Amino acid sequence: MQNKKHLLVIRMSAMGDVAMTVPVIKTLLSQHPNLKFTVVSKAFLRPLFDGIENVDFYAANTTGKHKGTIGIYKLYKELKKLKIDAVADLHNVLRSKLLRTLFKIDGTPTAFIDKGRAEKKALTALKNKVFKPLKSTHQRYADVFAKLSYAINLSTSSSLKEKEELSKELKALIDYQPLEKIIGIAPFAAHEGKKYPLELMEEVINELAKNYKILLFGGGASETTALTEISKKYKNTFCVAGKVKLKEELSLISNLALMISMDSGNGHFSALFGVPTISIWGATHPYAGFTPFLQDKNCICANREQFPLLPTSVYGNKIIPNYQRVMYSIAPKIIIQKALSLLK
Repeated sequence: MQNKKHLLVIRMSAMGDVAMTVPVIKTLLSQHPNLKFTVVSKAFLRPLFDGIENVDFYAANTTGKHKGTIGIYKLYKELKKLKIDAVADLHNVLRSKLLRTLFKIDGTPTAFIDKGRAEKKALTALKNKVFKPLKSTHQRYADVFAKLSYAINLSTSSSLKEKEELSKELKALIDYQPLEKIIGIAPFAAHEGKKYPLELMEEVINELAKNYKILLFGGGASETTALTEISKKYKNTFCVAGKVKLKEELSLISNLALMISMDSGNGHFSALFGVPTISIWGATHPYAGFTPFLQDKNCICANREQFPLLPTSVYGNKIIPNYQRVMYSIAPKIIIQKALSLLK
């Protein structure tokens, strides 16, 4: 990695947003082979960057030694030793602003993301809504690197990660059979406005499990319990939630024939590997720019004729009166038909 320009990439959270940096960085590497990267993020997200040549990962412990102003200064001093040539802040929050400012003071070129807050506010407004597609988050990330003189074209398969070989343990966990087609389903999300009702998703599972193996993804105790109970009801259905760490989860996802996800992290994980990814949108909408990479044609949205104020939120954390059931406007058969068309 001698004579390569060393770029520091800052994106601490959230999981899906960090995943969205991967195809951008891979594209940069393919179109600017003189680059190398160090990505600063939370430790558990390290597996997202495993296997990418010329990319190192640096864990930021923002609840421990890197907490607060003094902690960020310590992080800066640690990163300074890596001989950084430029800083790309893809987060643009208080701690990342402080970190990049410290680099800027010492003369290191820096650039940061424009999140388009005003545009997103207009998109989700209840009055005088401006309903139009906004720039994707992937492109917003790319724009940061363009400010540092590294412009890229994102519409390329070189941005994708390669399928991984399943370990013996993972094969045993899902009763893996060669040549079978496996569907991943991740029905949960961080906020209620982005969750598809479980009783409707069970209809999807029931139909697809007749001919395909189903893997259920989720996180946390309550989600694991719910998905475990569902897996007991249907043949060919396995709950992997709570049984694997992120590294193993990504390996499983890379072997899927299809992923069905909410507007959430799992959809971004599958898109990294070029897995056809159906994303389901309730209170949020693809126009806000969070569509999984190269999966724009596979979005299924709640009915705006029935709910004309959609989207009501960028992140799914705001649900307005009479809009609690927007997801019910997406019939299970719509998802099933889309899934079968992609599987063929």
